[in-house]
This record gives sequence, C-alpha cells and structure tokens, in this order.
Amino acid sequence: MKRFEYFEPASLSEAVALLARYDGRAQALAGGTDLLVELKEALRRAECVVNIKKIPGIDRLSFDASDGLHIGALVTARQIETSPVILEKYVSLAQAARELGSIQVRNRATIIGNVCRASPSADTLPPLIADGAQVTIHGADGHRNLPLEEFFTGPGKTVLRHDELVTAIRVPAPPPRTGKVYLKHGRRKAMELATVGVAVTLTEDSDLKIVLGAVAPTPIRALQAEALLRGRKIDAARIERAAQAAVQEAQPISNVRASAQYRREMVLVLTRRALQRALECIA
Repeated sequence: MKRFEYFEPASLSEAVALLARYDGRAQALAGGTDLLVELKEALRRAECVVNIKKIPGIDRLSFDASDGLHIGALVTARQIETSPVILEKYVSLAQAARELGSIQVRNRATIIGNVCRASPSADTLPPLIADGAQVTIHGADGHRNLPLEEFFTGPGKTVLRHDELVTAIRVPAPPPRTGKVYLKHGRRKAMELATVGVAVTLTEDSDLKIVLGAVAPTPIRALQAEALLRGRKIDAARIERAAQAAVQEAQPISNVRASAQYRREMVLVLTRRALQRALECIA
C-alpha cells in the first residue's frame, strides 16, 4: 500500500474542505470494506484518506411516520438487517442487506458506502430505488437532495463531485398494505455478487416500481413492465406480460458469472416471482 495523508475531520465542512483541497485525489472512509482492500491491491489510489467516523450526527437510523426512514452515512448493513422497523416496513431492504457479503463485512460496511460504490450488482440499490429513496449530498455549497435512481451514471460512477459526500438516504414511509420483495440469483447462496437482482414495491392500488440489478450499467427501472400493471387488476396473465416486458428492457452483458442470454432468462423468472410474492403480501 502506498503512503497517503490521513485525516479525521470533526465536521462535515472540514471533511468537504479536505476533499476539495485534494481535488479528486482523496477518498472518504466510513466502513472501509472496499476501500482498504482496493488501496492495498492498488486497484484504487489516494493521496489522502478522510475518515468521517468522528463527524457527529451522521450515524442516525430513525423512522417517522410522516418523514419516513433516515439512514445516516455511518449506518451499517448489519443495523439495517436487524432493525425491527426495517424488518416490518422495508423488508426488501432488510433482505438485500442480509445478502451483502459475510456477517463480518456487514458489521462494518455502510449502506451509503455500498450505494456510492455504484456497482451494477449491488444488492441494496434495487430495493432502495423501488422504495423511492433519495440521497442527501453535502458539499461546499450546502446540501442537495436527489432521487437515488438519478444518482448513478455508470459502473462505479455517480454524480458526486470531488468535494461532496452523501450524508443520508431518506426513504418515504410505505402506505398501508404495501408488498416489498427483493430476489437475487447468484452462483452461490451466500457471499456472492448478484447475477441478477429484482426488487418490486407494490401498493394495494397497483402503484408499483420494478427495479432490475446487474443487467445494465446501472440499476434500472422496468418502466414498460410497470406501465402494464399500474392501476390495473393484477393477475397471472398480466404478471407474465410484465415479466416479458422487463426482459426487453434489460441490457445485460456476458461475463464470468453468466451469459447475457442467461441473465435475460433470470430476469423473466425473478420478475414474475417477485411480482407474485409482492401481490401475496397485500392479498
């Protein structure tokens, strides 16, 4: 590992100033489960590491019936996985967090770190997008809020500027009788990247979001599939048509984990299954 400067800022303004000073040559550290490994293996370079763990107020995990769920920048995957309110109201997110690495990793890895890594196969992204999550971004000019589905620009790439940090994710409170499902397919049952991931959030009045992971450069909404179901009575035939539409919207590649054709077949299977299970949750 190459030498780097190391700082532990005590405020967001101090952290942002450090990031601005190094102008893209600094890396923020929260959980560090990706960053430290990649620095050691020279997959990522940094002249400066900014440890944000001592900044007050960014470790909050809370829920309010009107404001919804607040996930601070230091909230770990394990906290999400075990939180009673998330297990009750955001079950697809809890399932996705449970799929993230090993339990040792989940005790350190942060949800926002997983989001900012911007991997197309990241488990937490589809359910967060399906639930209408927004990110709060803090920079030198203050903060801004952005829908999570607009945050990603490509594999490993986001809209974040060099002098910005994501400080929180906010997820709206779900209406009564909402079904939430996240399904993942991989070559192994644990500690595996998704070959395909599908998240569905479906309300009683058939408003819904279908989000596909690992089948495009970024997580994508299956908008045509959603349109086939939104506001309509959902039955097996409509589910099948929606699953077929999701296949057409996917943009998979072939790699060491699966061929593009296999991924398309799994989009069909998982979308069908996720919609059926979400419907059962509100039946």
